[in-house]
Amino acid sequence: MIPSLRERFNRDYTPEKYRAFLAALDAACGSHVKFRVSETPCFFPRALVEHLAAAGREMIHQLVGDPAYREASRHIIPAEFNVPGESPRPLFVQADFGLVRGPGGEIEPRLVEIQAFPSLYAYQKMLLDSYRASYGLDPTLGRFLDFPDAASYLAELRRAILGAHDPENVVLLEIQPFEQKTLPDFTATDKLLGVRPLCITEIKREGNRLFYDHAGRRIPIRRIYNRVIVDELLRKDLKLPFSFTDELDVEWAGHPNWFFRISKFSIPFLQHPAVPRSWFLDRISEWPADLDHFVLKPLFSFAGLGVIVGPTRADLDAIPRQSRGNYLLQERMRFEPVIATPHGPTQAELRIMFIWNDELKAGPVIVRMGRGKMMGVDHNRDLEWVGASAAFLA
Repeated sequence: MIPSLRERFNRDYTPEKYRAFLAALDAACGSHVKFRVSETPCFFPRALVEHLAAAGREMIHQLVGDPAYREASRHIIPAEFNVPGESPRPLFVQADFGLVRGPGGEIEPRLVEIQAFPSLYAYQKMLLDSYRASYGLDPTLGRFLDFPDAASYLAELRRAILGAHDPENVVLLEIQPFEQKTLPDFTATDKLLGVRPLCITEIKREGNRLFYDHAGRRIPIRRIYNRVIVDELLRKDLKLPFSFTDELDVEWAGHPNWFFRISKFSIPFLQHPAVPRSWFLDRISEWPADLDHFVLKPLFSFAGLGVIVGPTRADLDAIPRQSRGNYLLQERMRFEPVIATPHGPTQAELRIMFIWNDELKAGPVIVRMGRGKMMGVDHNRDLEWVGASAAFLA
């Protein structure tokens, strides 16, 4: 979107540089990145990305500060996952935006999804570093929206994840973390902060306290950086050493209830020009005639699972009536292809990553590049110059 930077990068690009970049990224993270990483970083005007961050910030404050919404969202937390000691606000929030062409020809943001759950906070820092070093990018290009440099960003992230605790007493909790495609973020978190990834089944419990075993020692867990997705937990039907409803002597970073409170469920409640029209499926009396202009989304799936772009009447009719409250029908957005690549104009979806310690601050920006119906890396794996990328700001 910044023609001079885009043209220079495309002109100087070579496959050899890309291979060196991928090797550097693996080394920085401490594990192999299995999902597709784009050949190119993305260059955006800072004003545009700050506009997206401001919109996300307004939406988050709107939801957290609305007592009526707080009451409505309380009812969607499943009883078996209603964790005691809920925090007054989420610690981590992601706001995903697509870029569309407005009626006056200008580029405008549209909310795709909002989720109060950690994203790739450590990995994205490593991705930015690897892009910059491998391709010799201008060191003055911005990388962290509300932070002047990497050190200040990492200090904020360290505070959010560790709190006041020693790193060995904080664990990154996941389901079989070394089999997840997000493993590079887990190993990068360990490298940057000293927080080990731990499978939820490996936790030990004594009374109301949790522990894990490492190098022949039983180490108390004081704080949990929670990365467990409830949808996956239910699908795998794992036997856990504790219940999420137990009164445990542990802190959460961030508290699991916010995964439900700020999610796809939030979108129909939001009042903002960047939010597309959205309805809960059980509140629609008659299916729209132009279903090709809509997207069907399960409320609590992750990584695009179960999403249908342009659903048919048969797709909607097949959902049992008692389950329709768990689905969202959302107006489909036509993303504007704004990234010029050797394979043609390419679309971009931007994830603004927020941390909320004292103040709601935006850090690095994840970019997902794609030329298909869906933007996730799993849906563009067979294409080139698409996939996971990062935003540099000028």
